[in-house]
Amino acid sequence: MPRRTWPAAFALLAALTACADREPATAPSGGTPVEAAAPQTPHLERVARRFALAMADPAFRAEVKQELDASPYPEHKIHLRRFLAASGGRALGALARADGVPESQVDAEVQAAPQLELYLPVPEHRARWVGGGDLLVATAVMDHEAPIAFSPAGARRILSPDQPPPTPVLAIVPVETDFDRVPGPRPVTCAPTDDCGGGGSGGGIIGSVAPLPGLYLTYSHFVKDFEGWLKGNPEFEIHVMGQAGATDSLLDYQCAGEHAPAPYAFDQNNLDWTGSVMLFSQSQIDGYKAAHPGQSFRVIALEDDDTACKIKVDQDRWKSVVSSAGPIYRDFTGAIDSASFPRLIKAARNLQNFLSALASWITSSDDLIGNAIEDKVVAEYHTGANWVVKGESNVTNGWLKLEMR
Repeated sequence: MPRRTWPAAFALLAALTACADREPATAPSGGTPVEAAAPQTPHLERVARRFALAMADPAFRAEVKQELDASPYPEHKIHLRRFLAASGGRALGALARADGVPESQVDAEVQAAPQLELYLPVPEHRARWVGGGDLLVATAVMDHEAPIAFSPAGARRILSPDQPPPTPVLAIVPVETDFDRVPGPRPVTCAPTDDCGGGGSGGGIIGSVAPLPGLYLTYSHFVKDFEGWLKGNPEFEIHVMGQAGATDSLLDYQCAGEHAPAPYAFDQNNLDWTGSVMLFSQSQIDGYKAAHPGQSFRVIALEDDDTACKIKVDQDRWKSVVSSAGPIYRDFTGAIDSASFPRLIKAARNLQNFLSALASWITSSDDLIGNAIEDKVVAEYHTGANWVVKGESNVTNGWLKLEMR
């Protein structure tokens, strides 16, 4: 071999040796392991690895277990930065000691990562893990990506994005929870002339009290949860989208979701939900009709992955879902309330297919479940529902009961 080629040969040998030293990855179902390419991924990996190393200490595991059990938030989530900083940074020091680095280095890595939450996303894991060392710490930036996991010994694995492993997994993922609002009873919303007495019902509306007039959702079913297992329970949202100015684009006028204020608070964590939640008030409907005469609005269902009640969907995917149904159903993919009494919600033509310019610049992994279309239009009927949620390729992804009150 000529001498001038030795450096390249040594570099190749070093690269091959490094690959051989890596632990074999656990492949996602159906193909080769795919690692997240988001720029935050290296930061999250380092945080997850250091946390996993610290979990080798029984005292630290006991502290983590105690914090998780005491959390009042859904799925017993805890805010990672706040946990690490509490009690004079005791937990932060544990991570630094476990990896043999200064606390300032660990803190800088945590600060460089997005806001993170820590929890056991799989219910069976939450029920089974009692604080032992048989666990993994996993992370992923985007939903449905192959999670990158570490054992307390530091071994690195790539997990299936479709099925959790039998070993309990502690997830460190971007925050979905509003940690500034401690969960409690939903605020009560009723007509101003009522005294708000009576018993409760789903969605935070008092059962025996006349609700504020508007468009309501009283039942919903989705065919799947549209959520990767590492992200825990789904966060379903219903958005009312209408014409943006005088354009052919759509603007998000109102969101009903887990973190929306009353009377739009809608917390569906399972495939089926029954209750009563306002989607669009009558005053909002009247204002929209005055500003956009003859224009209908769309009812859109999605599963939110990071920022509550903010649509983050790629424009191409949006067009694939929303505009594809137009030719099939002669553009009767919108909704409008009737002017007659009793007021009804009925299908209407809608020609706006694009997201407004601001929303179209944002690309994230929110799952666009579909556009709700009246069952009479799609000629598809489901017990207890009157609108069908149509997704990509005209696939039925769920059904809703919409009514005017």
